[in-house]
Amino acid sequence: MPTTKLSLRTDDLSAAQAFEYALQSHEPPLDAVTLFEDGPTAWLVEAYAQSRAEAEDAVRAVGADAEIEELPDLNWVAISQAALPPVIAGRFTVHGSHDKDRIGRGPGSILIDAGEAFGTAHHATTLGCLLAIDGLTRRGRFRRVLDLGCGSGVLAIAAARALPGAEVCASDNDPVAVAVARGNAEANGNRSISFVCAEGLAHPILRQAAPFDLVIANILAGPLRMLAGDVAVALRRGGSLVLSGILNPEAPAVIAAYMAHGFILRARRQIGEWTTLTLQRRG
Repeated sequence: MPTTKLSLRTDDLSAAQAFEYALQSHEPPLDAVTLFEDGPTAWLVEAYAQSRAEAEDAVRAVGADAEIEELPDLNWVAISQAALPPVIAGRFTVHGSHDKDRIGRGPGSILIDAGEAFGTAHHATTLGCLLAIDGLTRRGRFRRVLDLGCGSGVLAIAAARALPGAEVCASDNDPVAVAVARGNAEANGNRSISFVCAEGLAHPILRQAAPFDLVIANILAGPLRMLAGDVAVALRRGGSLVLSGILNPEAPAVIAAYMAHGFILRARRQIGEWTTLTLQRRG
């Protein structure tokens, strides 16, 4: 069992995500590497190691100033995961392995364990996207869907559940995230989602799959603004777009960037400090 916990608190989401990725990539592997929202403007990354020496080595390797804490001999990985309750977002119920017997395998049930990749639905950005997907797919039909920056794959899995028969593609620039997302899709009984490791929308597979009817991008405001032109090209006229990873004060700049490329704002949802946008490309 892990005997040592390391944790880092920061008010910089990009720094927290970079630290989480570095810990996930560390050798030997750490247990239950997890990124949490810690209050309205702070982030907490936690991981568990087999010894203090291993934890100290990981902290040195990633070049961060993390807190290291000795733990009693308990199954801290299981405890950490069990602390995350199921999240209900419209028709979807996102849960961990510890709740799978209680939740069951219904059409809206999505199994995602914490500590693998960003996106368990406990964060407001993922929750906002799931609610947007639920609403859009109740009102319209989408044949080609892209989850851009897929993280854990939860949004691609949700889209595939809501749209049986649709062609769903999920991409991320992090090969670890792509591998985790593919594994999560298989754990949820879905082998039809296409996964691509790609930076932005320039990958040949993504170009070939376009135009998409629905694009979902839960990234960050800066990259979203930079991608506005590429997303407009990849999305068919009249197609729908869901954007998240946007702090509330950043939303006007993101909206302006997409309106400049022919998009209409259809909905703006705020959950805590975060905004999720639903837009439509002009026909």
